[in-house]
Amino acid sequence: MRRLRQLAERTPAGRERYVDLLRALAITMVVFGHWSVTVIGRDAAGQATGHSALGDLRWAYPLTWLAQVMPVFFLVGGYANAASLTRLRARGGDAAGWLIDRSARLVRPTSTLLLVLTAVAAVAWLRNIDPAQIRQVFWFATIPLWFLVAYLAAVVLTPPMYALHRRLGLAVPLVLVALVGLGDLGRLSGPEELSYGNYLFGWLAVHQLGFAWHDARAAPPPAGPGESPPAEAGATTAPPPAGTDAAGPSTPDRPGVRRRRLPTSRLAGLVFLAGGLGAVLLLTVLGPWPVAMLKVPDERLDNAAPPSLALLAVAAGQLGLILLLRGPAERLLRRTGPWQLVIGVNLVVLTVFLWHLTAAILLIGLLDAVGTLPTPAVDTAAWWAWRVPWLLLLSAVLAVLVAIFGPVEARSGRHRTGRRTPRGTPARSALAVAGYAAVLAALLVNSITPRQAPEPLGTPVPALVAYLAGAGVLRLLRSGWGTRD
Repeated sequence: MRRLRQLAERTPAGRERYVDLLRALAITMVVFGHWSVTVIGRDAAGQATGHSALGDLRWAYPLTWLAQVMPVFFLVGGYANAASLTRLRARGGDAAGWLIDRSARLVRPTSTLLLVLTAVAAVAWLRNIDPAQIRQVFWFATIPLWFLVAYLAAVVLTPPMYALHRRLGLAVPLVLVALVGLGDLGRLSGPEELSYGNYLFGWLAVHQLGFAWHDARAAPPPAGPGESPPAEAGATTAPPPAGTDAAGPSTPDRPGVRRRRLPTSRLAGLVFLAGGLGAVLLLTVLGPWPVAMLKVPDERLDNAAPPSLALLAVAAGQLGLILLLRGPAERLLRRTGPWQLVIGVNLVVLTVFLWHLTAAILLIGLLDAVGTLPTPAVDTAAWWAWRVPWLLLLSAVLAVLVAIFGPVEARSGRHRTGRRTPRGTPARSALAVAGYAAVLAALLVNSITPRQAPEPLGTPVPALVAYLAGAGVLRLLRSGWGTRD
């Protein structure tokens, strides 16, 4: 608590605290959403299994318009990435240095998860556990990594996409939305592979809106008669709280740079909310897309994999709601207690996300081992009654995992401030991109490898080797290799 109090006291006055709150809320909703819809059963061999209850809860489909919060995370990610990139460049850094700095917060907690799971898988294999069963458990524990693949791609593309944003503004996400529409047409009329580009285009569109939100927030008001221009935003006397992304305002526009800004007034919020809801109703109730924005077992179409126009319509509605709630939320976050809580969650937010399904595996295994694992049918009174103790027990298990592995992320999130950021060599830039590419490729291979594949280490060995090589390169670069004095 003492450290949280110190971090709260050091928060710059101009920091956009609402962004940090949205990130914490988004991940918390993902965790409790996954846990809440879990159904535990047994297969023909008597082994405990789990699946989503959404297929049996059709009345809950409209609730997924709020529960699907990945658009919120990408919106917040775009804001934070734009803020940290502009701040680092103002200190003399370059895009490669920014990528290397970001890798610490994203890759190190992921490496911890993969290494621990691989070690457990290796022990299980040596004890003659069926490799297919090992893979199935590993696959379930690493489901969160599918999201990290998309987000890491957005991070790698941030420098060129932010440069494109500065030239074309909101035209960029509009083009990306059009590309998602073309992918949707391909998915409806042909093979699903025609829509695979939507995995990138859809999330990039939301990420670009985060850029626009950042620029709208960072724009200084015009100086009045006899007034001096405002100091550069971001020239604060205190660093941002450790463990949270740089979400403060940055430098204003350069003279002559013309951009179409994202409207952020209450009226704009109402327009986004009404327009998004109207579009999603047309696309789902009258159109071909499912009402649910989360994966439903046995549904042919999935709005989130890859992102569809319906999901982007939901994202627009969520943006409107975010703008409408911003005033009350900012007033709340000026209070020390709520702001300390937000800082605390953000210190370990990725750890919470990465380990929440592992917590479920551990709890199911423990309850099964002692013969107390309930397996009530979905949507029965017993199933609903089990939700409260189920969530409480999972929270306790996850708290233990976060206490063990959270410090890795908390240490990774400490920003270096007050010193000039060195510029790297071309070789350093190339290696940074190569490191990210190897990590991305490895996580992608793990995600698309079938859950029943016989993998003694839980994941394909080439993918594991590629990941370790990429993470090792990024770690070497973070140590300062390849910088100019």
